[in-house]
Order: sequence, then structure tokens, then C-alpha cells
Amino acid sequence: MTFRRTITAVAACGLAAAMLGACGSSNDSPNASPSLVPGATPGGKLNIGITVDQPGLGWRDGDKYSGFDVDTATYVARSLGVPAEKITWTAINPTERISAIETGKVDMVVATLSITPDRKEKIDFAGPYFHAHQDLLVRRNDTDITGPETLNGRTLCTVPGTTSAANITARYRGNITLVERPQFSDCVAALANSEVDAVTTDDVILAGYAAEPQYKGKLKVVGKGFSDELYGIGIKKGDTALVSKVNAALKQFIADGSWKASLDANVRPSGYNIPSPPTPGS
Repeated sequence: MTFRRTITAVAACGLAAAMLGACGSSNDSPNASPSLVPGATPGGKLNIGITVDQPGLGWRDGDKYSGFDVDTATYVARSLGVPAEKITWTAINPTERISAIETGKVDMVVATLSITPDRKEKIDFAGPYFHAHQDLLVRRNDTDITGPETLNGRTLCTVPGTTSAANITARYRGNITLVERPQFSDCVAALANSEVDAVTTDDVILAGYAAEPQYKGKLKVVGKGFSDELYGIGIKKGDTALVSKVNAALKQFIADGSWKASLDANVRPSGYNIPSPPTPGS
């Protein structure tokens, strides 16, 4: 069974009240629901932006969606009174996560979106709901790249519109050739094909790719995180009421064990060390 399909019938749909989400598809009703947060409107609809090419986090296989972000979004929606079948999943790439919220293309974004001061000027955030660290993905036999300070003279791949490239170029000077691809999956394929020397983004994302069957044993995460990335749910600027409701849902998601259950099912199989939960609204 591949990493992207680690949610088995037991793990995905048989975690009782703890697990809600997306037994793969927005058309599947979970067996149990969280309590509605105050002010929720049962029977509504939500358009949620997610990534669809990040194993264990946001993945699409035909018309089925899975991953920790999908579970998080489904739980939040259910807490707001929106059943799974009333969710519209909108695939967005990292470059359009902010604009999708600003323009109203989606109601919220749950897509490994780091909370940053610059982004908070454009949108509001609920959360954080996960704490990751930026890291590097390299080929298994590469022993020279041990951290960002060893990238001098190397070619590094990332995705525009993310914090990853900015962190590298701002904090580590040197002769680094930066290559940008539309999706991190494109960067990982380029690394495997020896077109670039390393890929940089958050460690939890890289761990998922490294555990994929076509890359397992060929790629590795360096394992020296050099930033703190707190993931938040992106919401339209000024909608403080929705932010408050989503924060309440996220606190419940963590408190009732659903947060850990989703990470155990989706992310732990990659070998990633699951961190302690953050405090939403902090």
C-alpha cells in the first residue's frame, strides 16, 4: 500500500468520532460529527482550496481527496454545520493561495499555508494547526549538502509564491542558482532526474515525497530544519467572525483526538516525527 493511500478503511472511516474527514471523497459522509461551534449554520456550503499533489497532506486520486489538510478542512466544515457532501474542493497551487481568498474564488484555504506578517496584511488566518520546519530534500547518495549553508554553487528548486525561496535567499548568501517550478511535485521529479541538486520546502511535505514508492530509497530529507512554519487556515480579510468559529473548531479537532488520529494515519507512515499540537488562536 503506497503512502498516499495509508488511510485504510479502518484508519479513514473507522476512527469513529475522532476522524471525520474525507474518507477520500467529499461525497462520503463520515460516521460521526463534531459538535457544532457556536454560530454555526447547519446545511450550508463551503468552497475550500487545497493542494492535490502533496502526499499525506493534500492528495487527489480521481474524484477522491485525502490527507491531513483534507481531514482538517472536513472537520472544520462539519463543525460549522457544513456536511462533507456540501464541500466543494478547489485545487490550487501555492502561487494562488492568497489571491484565491482575496478574489473570493474560495471561502478558505487549507493548504500548508504558513502564517507570515506579509500574508496577514492581505488575508486573515485561523490557527495555527500545525508546526513544521523548512528543510532540504536531496538525492540519497549526496553527502555534501548537509544544510542550506552548503548550497553554494548548487541548483535549488522551489515554487514561486511560497516562503521557501525567500527564506533561503534572505538568510543564506552564496552562489545559489534558484529554479522555480509550478508545483513541488515538479521540483521533486527534477531532483530525481538530476536536473537540480536540492528541493526546499517544509519538512512534512518533503517527507511525504521521499516516502513515495518511486522515490523511496532514492531521495532523503536532510533533517536540519532551519525555520518555524506555523500553518494556518486562510480566510478573507476582515471576517473575524469566521476566524473565531474556525479557531473554535480547530481547538476541538485537537482536543478530541482527531488531529493526532489524522496525522498518525496520513503523515506518520513517512517516518515524520509528529510534533506537539499548537494552540489555535494564539
